[in-house]
Amino acid sequence: MSDSTPQPTSADHSAAPAPAVDGQNTQETLANYESELLTKCQADLADLQAKSAELADQYLRAKADVENARRRAEDEVAKSRKFALEGFADSLLPVIDSLEAGLSIKDAKIEQIREGAQATLRQLLAALERNKVVAVDPAPGSKFDPHQHQAISVVPSEHEANSVVTVLQKGYLISERVLRPALVTVSAPK
Repeated sequence: MSDSTPQPTSADHSAAPAPAVDGQNTQETLANYESELLTKCQADLADLQAKSAELADQYLRAKADVENARRRAEDEVAKSRKFALEGFADSLLPVIDSLEAGLSIKDAKIEQIREGAQATLRQLLAALERNKVVAVDPAPGSKFDPHQHQAISVVPSEHEANSVVTVLQKGYLISERVLRPALVTVSAPK
């Protein structure tokens, strides 16, 4: 049946009951039934259209909220990148001040220069440590770690094979990630 008017089914409990056919009033009863059914279908259609409009509005609002959250997150990431070094640079300013103060002394003795350099080095190391930059300085005899050490040469030694013999240059980690590996010599297998 290609008629676009919805037909009641046995599962549709909300539709009006089918009219009783008694001969004389059949046409009138069918017309009334169709009218009631049409009215009910129009009311259902209006309800569904209202729900559809409400859902469309909720969807648009949710989409706008997601877009705003994405934009705010992008702004935060951009600000984080822009100002990421601010704390690190701020912790280095006292080191610069100490170096400038030391260089401003015209008649400094070697001992004073050495003391000032040691104090400035301590300030610099403290600033690095506050910013999670940690030195990698393995002790002689410790096991070689290829993740934190770079072997420059293999030398005969009384240490166990693949152990650090000497540190040629300290390495550094930043937040447990290798910034620069320690340059070491490693003991040869016996």
